This record gives sequence, structure tokens and C-alpha cells, in this order.
Amino acid sequence: MANEYNVIVIGGGPAGYVAAIRCAQLGMNTALVDDFIGKQGKPVLGGTCANVGCIPSKALLESTEAYENIVKSSKVHGISVNEVTVDVAAMVTRKDKIVASMSSGVEQLLKANKVTWLKGRGRLLPEKQVEVTDHKGKTKTYQSENIIFATGSSPVEIPSAPLTDDVIVNSSGALDWDSAPKRLGIIGAGVIGLELGTVWRRLGSEVTLLEAQDIFLPMVDQEIGKEALRQFSSQGLDIRLSARVTSSIVEKGVVNLTYSDPEGEHTLSVDRLIVCVGRRPCSENIAAPETDLLIDEGGFIHVDDNCETNLPGVYAIGDVVRGPMLAHKGSEEGIVVAERIAGNHAHVNYDAIPSVIYTHPEISWVGKTEEELKASGEDYNAGVFPFAASGRARAMNDANGMVKVLINKQTDRILGVHIIGPQSSEIIGQAVMALEFEGTSEDIASTVFAHPTLSEAFHEAALGADGRAIHIVNKKRK
Repeated sequence: MANEYNVIVIGGGPAGYVAAIRCAQLGMNTALVDDFIGKQGKPVLGGTCANVGCIPSKALLESTEAYENIVKSSKVHGISVNEVTVDVAAMVTRKDKIVASMSSGVEQLLKANKVTWLKGRGRLLPEKQVEVTDHKGKTKTYQSENIIFATGSSPVEIPSAPLTDDVIVNSSGALDWDSAPKRLGIIGAGVIGLELGTVWRRLGSEVTLLEAQDIFLPMVDQEIGKEALRQFSSQGLDIRLSARVTSSIVEKGVVNLTYSDPEGEHTLSVDRLIVCVGRRPCSENIAAPETDLLIDEGGFIHVDDNCETNLPGVYAIGDVVRGPMLAHKGSEEGIVVAERIAGNHAHVNYDAIPSVIYTHPEISWVGKTEEELKASGEDYNAGVFPFAASGRARAMNDANGMVKVLINKQTDRILGVHIIGPQSSEIIGQAVMALEFEGTSEDIASTVFAHPTLSEAFHEAALGADGRAIHIVNKKRK
């Protein structure tokens, strides 16, 4: 029948569309349900990542970094520029073109793999039926042998700072301003807050980040985190820790904030405010109550190690399940579920999933932090190599930061790699492969790296973990 499929995927972001494509490649009749509406008011694919998240934010980061390099660094390279102007609206237009091309590319991939796009909101009904409600309110029901939820996440809103017109916005709303606000406040100094703060600081905003936690980037190895705080502060980001926002009032286009910290209550006035306090899974009303789909109090769909829910043949992947809310994590879960539906073996190694903050310097990491190893009592060695000792980094005039490698003292196995510095998002891939292959510092030490490259810093840090670094004086770390 026309309304029957082997697999229906609900959600068209990087978890959902990847799962749908792989299912189709494995010979399954596949449909993808998605209701995301793009900037032009039409249905688009790619979800948050392609439309209002990963891709547009990186486009603006690249544009603003190019501008800052011309303004601040060109003379170092012997290049004189008489006058530099910036057109923020043109940057936003460029960003929109990239977003449109990425979304269109996903649509073409679905067509090429014969995946049917059902435009609308999907809802699970009993007996593996999916009700799809289109944007005109019309519903249609489809039957499937297998169903995959990939409904993603959305920004968390807080009562103390309700979204207001274009003055108090979430991360999505901060991607379309055509000029830089003079004073910009950001609630949350995590990944998204730092990236957006970097964009607008480069364009001239005075940026203040109010972070409720008392530790900066607590999920990051703290040697890296402390270096990051030092560098961001020197760039002009005003990062205030232990700062809890209690109220926000918009008066005549100005946001008047009240926040508290260990020293008492304070006020702050800004022209615009971005709320970046995390994301929550999009699981509301995705299943009829009679299906008994198990969803926890945080909104996450309960799944087992194979991403299967409590309902046989119904799976969930990406931001809507446990684990880090990362596009690449969701994509890999999509591949695993497709393979398992087809009867093949597949798994995700959750201990080898990289994380990246695309600021400058970039911050990236994979595996255990030194704090986690100390807490668990695992015996380890640490090797650190500064980019100041890298010839390539010096040639780039970008020699701040370091690579840190943590190894098991007895087995030499690599336990974690943490980087702050130029192009760390690219270097971390080598570390991910080392963890995935259960590599040792000796494996990295005996590998030949091209010279001069930034990745040599990874090589030297691995040598340093065993006290054998060549291009720095070895210091006993532990």
C-alpha cells in the first residue's frame, strides 16, 4: 500500500536524515517526517543544525574572524590596509545562502536515495502507525514496520528572561541582526553563549556573559578551561561566574537585568540579551498516551544500548535521548539503528565522541578529563605541548594554547585528549581515531607527522606523557 513503509523517521535534522538515507541504502522503503519551517516560511530539511544552529553560527564565526584578522593581524604579516568596513547585513545574507544550499543538499540526498519526505508533524499511534499533520492542519496516517524518533531539541527558556520581540532572544534569534548592539548581554557562558558572544564582540559589541555556575566550562579539562577564560577575557569578553539572573525588564528598548552572585545583588543594562542556558528534548506530544512510550521527567525518550525504546521496533536517536546533544553523535546513532534494523552489527563508542567550541582559540576534547581521572582514582600520566613551541603556529601568528594528552600509567592507553588552539577542531579527529583504535602514547609517538604542521603538537604531547618530548623541556606532570 502507498501508506506503508519499512521505516518512518520522525525528524529531519542530522540524526533523522542520516538514519533515513542509510535505511534506504540498505534496501528499506523509507519515509521521513519533518515540519521545520525555514526563514522564508517554507518547509526545509536539516533541522536546527543546518538552519539555526551549527551551520549558520559557523558561517558568522568565519566571516567575523576574517574581519578581525584584517583589522588586527594584517600588519604582522607585512600587509597594510588603509580602510576596513564591515557590512553585517551582507554577512547575514552570506550565512542565509549557505543555509539554503545545505538544506537543499539534504533534500537532494533524500531524493537520490528514494526517501519520501512527508511534510508535517509526526505523532506515534498504537500498532506502529504514524499520524502526520501538515501545516494546513490536515492529517494522514501511515503504517510502518519500524519507527525512528529524531525530533531533536530546542532552546530552554527561563522565567527571569522571557523572550521579547527582537530584544531578548534565544540562540536562533541572535543569528539575524543586521547591526551589532552596543551593549550585549548573554545568559550562559557555555558553548553557544561563547560562540555568539565571539561573533558580536568581533563586530563591536560590549559583551557581558552571566554564568550561573561557579566554574567556567565545567565539562572541559580545567587546565584548558582556565587558559580559555584567560584568553577570552583578554579578548574583551566580560565573563561573570556564579551570576544568577533573577529578573529582566525591557524599557524603551533597553534590557535592565538584575542578577545575584556571592557578593550580593547587581544590575546590568544592555541593548540586547541572548538567552543561552541549554537545550531541552523535543518530545512533547510525539506519541499518543495509549502507546505507553516511556519518556523521563526531563523529556528524554528512554532507550537501551541499541537506541530501542520500550516499544519493540520503535527507536529514538540524537538530542531526544541520553548523551551529549551533538549533531555527529545523533548521526552515528542513526547509522547504528539503520544497520541494526537491517540485521547488521553496529555500535556507537560513547567514550570517543569529540566536542568542539568554535571560538578563537578553538577548544576541543575527547575522552576523560584530568579531573575525572583523579575522581575515579585511575593512575595516569599527562603530557602537555604548547603551541608556542610549534613552528607552524608561530608562522600563522597563532601560537596560544596547548595540546594535552592523558594516558593510563600502566597500560599506556590514551584516556583523553584536550586542545585549545588553532584548528583544534581538525586536530581532535586524530585523537578520536587513537581512542577508537585503543591506541597508546607509544602508537602516536612512533607515528610520523608532517613538519611543519599543527598536528605535530599532538605527537609531542603524546611523547611528553612519557617524558620524551623533543621540542620542549620535559617536566614531570604526575
